Amino acid sequence: MPKVSVKENKNAYFKAREALGLTREAASELLEVIPPEAIEKIENERRKPYPEEVIRMADKYGSPELCNYYCSHQCDIGKKYVPEIRIKDLSQIVLEMLASLNTMNKRQERLIEITADGEISNDEVADFISIQDELEKISVTVETLQLWSEHMLASGRIDADAYREQREKRSRS
Repeated sequence: MPKVSVKENKNAYFKAREALGLTREAASELLEVIPPEAIEKIENERRKPYPEEVIRMADKYGSPELCNYYCSHQCDIGKKYVPEIRIKDLSQIVLEMLASLNTMNKRQERLIEITADGEISNDEVADFISIQDELEKISVTVETLQLWSEHMLASGRIDADAYREQREKRSRS
């Protein structure tokens, strides 16, 4: 078992590798195309990983959240448009989703009033922004559920074959 680093402020790539108990050399063998020196530079933030490296780490480490980390923290476009998603318990995700959907049900009529004329007047701006914020919460919750699913698939807690089979059935319908 490799010794665990005492370094503080480890980034997500560092934590994901250590969670598997891998040295950089062992990780490099697992990743096949990323040398230990590159892993060290990525983990110590002396260079940004390439998107294909992040995808490979996410897949091989069984940590799909690394893709969101990259997009929300390191990609110049993603930093502006991609919110950071944190894995939560399924029950928490569902409760947050239901709370947001209930709020939007109550705000639905106001959204129709605001947008019916195709313009947003000054007295409608505050309500419109509030509704946008609630819709953003729903969007983040949907992304959180997706990440949770990917994490469960990667860890084998959801049967990947059964999941894919059901997905294919739905796409054919």
